[in-house]
Amino acid sequence: MDGYTQEEEIIEEAPLTAEELFELHKEEINAAFEEKSFFKRFSEMCSGLSKPKSSPEYKLAKVELQRLSAPILAIILPVIAVVSLIVITQVTSTGKETVEVEIATIQEDEAPPEEDVEEPEPIEPDPIDEVVDIQIDTPVVGPPSEMVSPTPTPTSEPLSVKPAQQESVALIKSPITFNKMQGSRNPGTIGVMTSGGNSLGDAATEAAVMKFLRWLKWKQQPNGAFGPIAHTSLGILAFLAHGETPASKEFGETVQNAIQFLINQQVTGKNGPTFKGTDGHEYATLIAAYALAEAYGMTRNPNVKEAATRILRRIIDNQSPTGGWDYCMKKESTRDDLSYEGWAIQALKAGKLAGLELEGMDECIKKAIRCLKTRNFRNGGFNYTAGGAPNGLTATGCLAMQLLGYGEEPEVKSALDYMREWLPVFKSKVGARAGGPLPGSNPQYYAYYAAQCKYQAGMCEGATPKNLKSWQDWNVAMKQLYTSSIKTIDQTIEGVDGKPKAMGYWEGGYNGTVMGSCLCALQLMVYYRYLPTSKIDKKAAKDSDAGRSKREAEKKKDTVDIEVDI
Repeated sequence: MDGYTQEEEIIEEAPLTAEELFELHKEEINAAFEEKSFFKRFSEMCSGLSKPKSSPEYKLAKVELQRLSAPILAIILPVIAVVSLIVITQVTSTGKETVEVEIATIQEDEAPPEEDVEEPEPIEPDPIDEVVDIQIDTPVVGPPSEMVSPTPTPTSEPLSVKPAQQESVALIKSPITFNKMQGSRNPGTIGVMTSGGNSLGDAATEAAVMKFLRWLKWKQQPNGAFGPIAHTSLGILAFLAHGETPASKEFGETVQNAIQFLINQQVTGKNGPTFKGTDGHEYATLIAAYALAEAYGMTRNPNVKEAATRILRRIIDNQSPTGGWDYCMKKESTRDDLSYEGWAIQALKAGKLAGLELEGMDECIKKAIRCLKTRNFRNGGFNYTAGGAPNGLTATGCLAMQLLGYGEEPEVKSALDYMREWLPVFKSKVGARAGGPLPGSNPQYYAYYAAQCKYQAGMCEGATPKNLKSWQDWNVAMKQLYTSSIKTIDQTIEGVDGKPKAMGYWEGGYNGTVMGSCLCALQLMVYYRYLPTSKIDKKAAKDSDAGRSKREAEKKKDTVDIEVDI
């Protein structure tokens, strides 16, 4: 139809129910309550921050940034710290060495029981002569005299393993040298001086020495001791006499532990430095001083030096006004006990050879010589206390003067005549001049000294025929007595070659098995222990100190200081 307008039909929808509304907006509602992960929230926040500042998205992102600031910092800061540490470590470690640090714990062991060192029988002193001040020049003596043609003694026991030389412990030149001598305590010298003959040792003497050293190693206690202080000290001297040091393959640990035991036992008593477990008269203190001084000479260990210096200082400071020493180093006493003096003088001699030049030492030695000449010498021999009659301690006084460089003095010559017929024995009641054997109830104590002074007199340059014969007679008897009387035990000990080795000791010696056996072994090592007229080479000592200072300075350059909290 023309002009007709058809109106659209409007159909109104009915209102939606709640269920229909929920279904319609279900996804939006779930999205609103969804627990978003950190990284999703972080992503949406970054997206919102890129929107215009007036937009709802930007405002919502700012609020989200405030919420996420804490966890973001918790992640970023540790990462930055770790990276910084890595960078710093790489920079500071460039060009530096790696230093290995080993921390050792020293365990102090229980002290051995106190010992009483038996001394020679006392002799009533005669009236004391007037003391005369005597000035003596030290004689210069040379190499051993002509020896008897060597005749080696056969033996089934292998000879000594080669002990370490002195320089093997401290890499410096030892200031102990020998003037025009054949050597010192090293394998070459031991081999030469035990090549046989009436004037030397032989394979049998060395076999006996090795049996004893292995037995002593076997007897060592867990704390390093061989018994009381005096026994341990003599044991150390026996190992050192054979050239054994803490660097030795077979006996190194034994020597080290024994020396450490002495250091651990050192204390400060009411009268000064001493040792826990020393005897009542402090004989053991002097013997320990001797062992430590000799140990320092062969090891250059600073701890040994400190311990030795303390005791040597006390010996010097407590010398009597007349030049001798008495029990417990009583400074005011003028009893001048030669048995006691003997160990003090040996300690001083070892300290001087080791380069321990203490203030007052030279003056102390001069006073000791004056005391020996004017107070402990009488009627052709040396006596126990000032003014007494000569006895077995004649050998002690004689050796003391020889060790201190006064071997050509008339008192020494007279003492050698006094001892001319003496021969080594274990037990004797015979008088000093009756038939030869040593006098007294403790002849092994005197034999220790007699073997050394007869050797010094008989083997020095220009030795008189009678002194050479006296030494040779003693040596032949000594070798026969000690090599035949050593007691071999059933048990064996493993040697450095892994094979079982025999062990042995001597019975009937002085003051127990250990001490008596040490005295026997030291006699069998007289050939190379102290060669005739040993002296200090001052230039060598000076060079040694200069070299040590240079090495310490160089070492300090490469040293890294490390603090360790224990």
